[in-house]
Amino acid sequence: MMAPAAVELGLELHLLAGSADSSAAQVIPHTTLGDYTDPAQVTAFAADVDVITFDHEHVPAEVLAALARDGVSMHPGPDALLYAQDKLAMRRAVEQLGLPNPRWAEVRSVAELRAFGEEAGWPVVLKTPRGGYDGKGVRMIDSADAASTAQDWFSRAEESGAGLLAEEKVRYTRELSAQVARSATGETVTYPVVESTQTDGVCDEVIAPAPLTSQDHVEVAERTARTIAEQLQVTGMLAVELFEISEDEADPETGVVAGIYINELAMRPHNSGHWTMDGSITSQFEQHLRAVLGLPLGATEVKGGAGGYTVMKNLLGSASGAERSLHDSFPAAMRRSQGSKIHLYGKAARPGRKIGHVNILTQTHSTQETWEARRARLQRVRRAAADVAEIIVEGPAQ
Repeated sequence: MMAPAAVELGLELHLLAGSADSSAAQVIPHTTLGDYTDPAQVTAFAADVDVITFDHEHVPAEVLAALARDGVSMHPGPDALLYAQDKLAMRRAVEQLGLPNPRWAEVRSVAELRAFGEEAGWPVVLKTPRGGYDGKGVRMIDSADAASTAQDWFSRAEESGAGLLAEEKVRYTRELSAQVARSATGETVTYPVVESTQTDGVCDEVIAPAPLTSQDHVEVAERTARTIAEQLQVTGMLAVELFEISEDEADPETGVVAGIYINELAMRPHNSGHWTMDGSITSQFEQHLRAVLGLPLGATEVKGGAGGYTVMKNLLGSASGAERSLHDSFPAAMRRSQGSKIHLYGKAARPGRKIGHVNILTQTHSTQETWEARRARLQRVRRAAADVAEIIVEGPAQ
């Protein structure tokens, strides 16, 4: 998805891909097939480019070290990328920066997990520090008795010499995401804070900007993202996934305090920012290119001004969709919403897999619109986006 922005800016992208069928390899002509975990292959690839950036955080430390030894320009750099690769390192850094963490601990045994659960309260979220995404590497432990079911994870962690991350289960009102871009020159810009909805641990829908968010929570979310980007020396796009507890949901007697809490970090263009492709003046993909090249950063406002929203609906593969071409559904999907912008990723439609997304904008020129009218307008767009997604994934109704 960086390819169109690169073409418009006259930039030449070179890709290291594991397969010619990978999404990026389908659209980037200068593609080298290779193994991103092999230091020799990666450094050979890097010799022919000006700057290296990453589309995921799972690049091995030895590969990053080899690139650094060769003096390769990397954005984000290894020192920053660590905090997106290792959730324990991230929690420690957030704590040192005085930013809003949920209660957490590194645990190395079932006994330590039980002790944390008794202190923080059950259930407890148990995570592998590295490698997890889209709900993978996450286990909910409901009680002290259930803690023994995690013994297999502790055994594997012991072999690697690391512990696991235990976190309190935040009783949040909703999930938010704050994105910031930081240039190689140190310039930063923030995007509007968005609301995201997860289904089975996978992002399903994003609304930009997040409706009915207090100015205080918006400022805390944006300040948190900017502080992380600046203090951890991130370059490129940074997404800070957040939990919000509203004033209505707060209950000090049970320890539920209103506010914003950090969930996880992603140092790359992120699913919660895919709305920017059609709904922002500068998409996160163009912004990432500008940032890693040290170019001035672009404007981030939502199109449509103060009354504008963009709804992003992910296309999640289904069993029925795997047997046919998604493009067969385009006529019906486009008739359902002429304003929908469909983005496919060139991936096989396996059940639950993100294979694309739909963006729909809603705008108003009224300066007197009530919240009820705005909410009704937003709900119409959400229904349209959901309908378009269902038609593409499941096929038109017979």
